[in-house]
Amino acid sequence: MNQTPVEAPPQVEVELLMKAYRLMLTAKVMADTYEENKAICSKYVHSTSRGHEAIQLATAFHLKEKDFLSVYYRDESLLLGIGITPYELMLQLMAKRDDPFSGGRTYYCHPSLRREGFPVIPHQSSATGMQAIPATGMAHALAYLESQRLLNSADGRVVVCSLGDGSVTEGEVAEAFQMAVLKKLPIIYLVQDNDWGISAKGSEMRAMDAYEYAAGFKGMERLQVDGADFVDSYTGMAEAFRIARAERRPVLVHAKCPLLGHHTSGVRREWYRGNNLNEHSLLDPLPRLGTYLLEQGVTADELISIAQEIKQEVQAHFEKALAAPNPDPETFHLHEFAPTPVVEESGTRTPENAEKSTMVDAALHAVDDILKLYPEALFYGQDVGGELGGVFREAALLAKKYGDARVFNTPIQEAYIIGSTAGMSAVGAKPIVEIQFADYIWPGINQLVEELSKSCYLSMGKFPVQSLIRVPIGAYGGGGPYHSGSIESTLLNIRGIKVVYPSNAADMKGLMKAAFLDPNPVVMLEHKGLYWSKVPGTEDAKTVEPGADYILPLGKANVVQTASDIQVQQGNSLSVITYGMGVYWAKMASKQLPGSVEIVDLRTLNPLDFKTVEASVRRHGKVLVLTEEPLMNSFAESLAGRISKSCFQVLDAPVYTLGAENLPAVPLNVELEKMMLPNADKVLAALQELLEY
Repeated sequence: MNQTPVEAPPQVEVELLMKAYRLMLTAKVMADTYEENKAICSKYVHSTSRGHEAIQLATAFHLKEKDFLSVYYRDESLLLGIGITPYELMLQLMAKRDDPFSGGRTYYCHPSLRREGFPVIPHQSSATGMQAIPATGMAHALAYLESQRLLNSADGRVVVCSLGDGSVTEGEVAEAFQMAVLKKLPIIYLVQDNDWGISAKGSEMRAMDAYEYAAGFKGMERLQVDGADFVDSYTGMAEAFRIARAERRPVLVHAKCPLLGHHTSGVRREWYRGNNLNEHSLLDPLPRLGTYLLEQGVTADELISIAQEIKQEVQAHFEKALAAPNPDPETFHLHEFAPTPVVEESGTRTPENAEKSTMVDAALHAVDDILKLYPEALFYGQDVGGELGGVFREAALLAKKYGDARVFNTPIQEAYIIGSTAGMSAVGAKPIVEIQFADYIWPGINQLVEELSKSCYLSMGKFPVQSLIRVPIGAYGGGGPYHSGSIESTLLNIRGIKVVYPSNAADMKGLMKAAFLDPNPVVMLEHKGLYWSKVPGTEDAKTVEPGADYILPLGKANVVQTASDIQVQQGNSLSVITYGMGVYWAKMASKQLPGSVEIVDLRTLNPLDFKTVEASVRRHGKVLVLTEEPLMNSFAESLAGRISKSCFQVLDAPVYTLGAENLPAVPLNVELEKMMLPNADKVLAALQELLEY
């Protein structure tokens, strides 16, 4: 099961061998050209495929238009093999405007491609292991869409994920492998092993190679090929593709390759390789294939002629790329987000005769509505499937209603839960996922930052990531240090994601629908203390539940309480800018100051409705920014600074801020917790001081 022997290779057609030889020569001449023009080509760091050409071309020749491809930064020959031209690669090398992948925004051999006749290549980071999770998410999406008959499994679509052997030591690769075998996904992990990291040899970095490591993942088919021999690589990959296409299960191919170039142009081989470079040169795939072609009857003159022709072609491509225009600097800001279709509030917010609903039930009903309407939607995370339906019952009975293929439990893998959504989105599935508690999101931050947040911008809008990530957040009476944290400031420092924070059931349902329909990554923070309106003073979080058609656009704040005209005219009013539990602390505190307090519920933290904030501050001239987070260096302080600058001339007092004490965790004991966190009494004291200023 774990090892399939490859029979003696059949004769590979000479036409295919010649194609491989031409492209190997192309890759070599490109690398030589870059080396000969260091002043130009080393302006931006790059790597080449020298030594890896055989296995990369062998892989490329098996890929089809319906497949999905995840490459790593050395896969230049793989890209040549699927039909990308040297000119196009050079446009990226020189960060030119017409770089087809990123318009000059990201490194050489970091492709993102949607083009007829080519496999789909979603955006990814520098691919030192992180790409394994999004790639596995692609295969997961294929399996899901096939299970729902939204794709035809007979088409045999597969995902190829290319990795360097050093990257297999990453923990995220283990998460990807685990899910691939658990769900029996159609993916090929191509591991190219040249026995080097940067300056570290394999013996320094690992106790086993990738082939040996993969034996621990029951159900992973394993193959080994000579990655410097095109025929062996081609026939080995033929078997890998057969298994993935026909049997719909994962395969790992371990290919030993020499490293003939530099690790990258920024790390010169002469600094550390020594005699090792000469040893690797003896394994160069190009002369090996040339010798084999001579044995097949190709003449030396033919090979010499091809070499001369390729040299002229590459030089022409290089000169053309060199003369190509640079990006227009005025376009630097484009494609942070893809446009959302939801720009206006729509549907019925308060249906007649409707009963009030808690926030947790409104969220459950919103997900139910989505799954009912969109067959490409699915929901997964820890404990959300099966009988439990989430530790807060926020997915109660959904698995029974929609089946285990659509609503299911994952292992304890926050990185996979988040990162897989990038691959899901690229294939056409629409994932809703959950991180069980905000304090547990940290293992998934790498994927959120490197894969999800940058995809739209660096792919020039080709690959926005539609991902709805639900995160229960906040303190709730004795939750302790690992179930009470607030994380919004960390999230808001990640550009390219949206952050939503509803404070009541109606907003929860409307924002959930908008977040799902948004083509960008959205993190939805859901305060546990508001879920059931059991915390004293939070009764207003329970509202009449909107209709199934209700949608509330992101980025629209709400004035949930106004000050009286008399108090405003007398200069005895102020504004509280807040969100989440802060809305209810402010409401409770303001009962002691009748008519003096306007409360703005932000509802969405990014995009921020600063227009509503500014209008409120200008009405009153005094403002308190209130948060549950520790205050120092927080979003609240940042917002206060922005208000100070924008509204300086109308302010009658400094911008006040109030948040939790600046401690590393919320303590377990409820009395200690009370001392750390804001509450209505603390808010009242701040409001009274501000009014008297």
